[in-house]
Amino acid sequence: MPRIPIWLRGAAMLATAAAIWGGMFAVAKPLMAEMDAFTLTLLRYGLAAPFFLALLWAVEGRRALATEGRALRLWWLGTVGFAGFGFLAFIGLGAARPEHASVIPAMMPLISVGVVALRQHAWPAPRALAAVGLGLLGVALVVTHGDPQTLLTGGAGRGEALVLAGATCWVVYTLGAASFPGWSGLRYTALTGAFGTLSIAAVELVALAAGAVTLPAPEALASAVPALIYLVLASSVVAVLGWNAGMRAVGPARGVLFINLVPVTAFAIVVAGGRIPTGSEIAGVALVIAALVLNSLAPAARTAAAPALRARG
Repeated sequence: MPRIPIWLRGAAMLATAAAIWGGMFAVAKPLMAEMDAFTLTLLRYGLAAPFFLALLWAVEGRRALATEGRALRLWWLGTVGFAGFGFLAFIGLGAARPEHASVIPAMMPLISVGVVALRQHAWPAPRALAAVGLGLLGVALVVTHGDPQTLLTGGAGRGEALVLAGATCWVVYTLGAASFPGWSGLRYTALTGAFGTLSIAAVELVALAAGAVTLPAPEALASAVPALIYLVLASSVVAVLGWNAGMRAVGPARGVLFINLVPVTAFAIVVAGGRIPTGSEIAGVALVIAALVLNSLAPAARTAAAPALRARG
C-alpha cells in the first residue's frame, strides 16, 4: 500500500479543520434561542479545557502543567483569547447571519497584519496593506448585500463588528504564544484555556447574580447535546489538533490559505438549506479569498499570518 505524502495528509487535516469551523456558526446559531452567549461560551470551553489538560498530561507529562511562574500572563492571554473571543463571537452571532459571521475568521491573518503593525509602530508592507483593504471591502460587501453605505447608517454590520472584535482578541491571544518559546501549541492552548475558563465562569456567576442571564432549562440543555458535542469535540478539540498538525506538515505560507474553506463551507451549508447567496455575497467572499492569497504572497506577512492561526479554540 503506497504511503500517503505528508503534505497530502497535512492538507486533509487543514481542510477538515476549516470545514468544521465553517459549520460552527450554523450549529451555534439555533442554540442562542435557548441560552445566552455567556452560558454557551462557558459550556464550550468549560468542557474542552479539562480534555486539553488531560491530553497535555498524557502527551508531555505532569511537568508540562507547571506555569513556570507565569500564571498571571497565562491568565491574561487566556482571558483575552477564550473569554474575549467566545463572548464577542456569540453575542455578535446573535445579531448576524451564520454565513456572514463565518467570513470574519478568514480575516484573521489580515487582522494580524494590523495588530503587528500597531505593536511595531510601523506601517505594513504595501502588499499586506492592500490585502487588508481588499479583505475589509469583501466583508463589507457580504454584510451589506452590496450597499456599504448601510454600515454608516447602522442598518447592518453590528453583529459582524462584534465577531470582528472577537477575532481580534483571538489574534492578540495567538500572537502571545511567541512569549512562551519552547512551549508546544498543546501546552499553550491547555494552560491558557484553563485560566481563560476561570474568567468565563467568573463572568457567568456575576451575570447570574445580577440577573442579566438565566440558566437554560434542563430540557433545553438536553436538546442542545448534539450541538454541544460538535462545538466541544469537533470544533474545539478535533479541529484545533488537526489544524496545528496540518500547519506543521504543510507550512504556514500554504497552510494559511485553507482558512478560506471556513466561509466557503458556511455558504455551502446555506445553499444546501435552499438559500441562494446573492451576487454581492459571492463577490465579497471572493474578495476575502483574494486578499488572503495576496497576503500570503508577501514575505513580511507570513510571520504574522502563521501564529494568528495556531492553537485555535
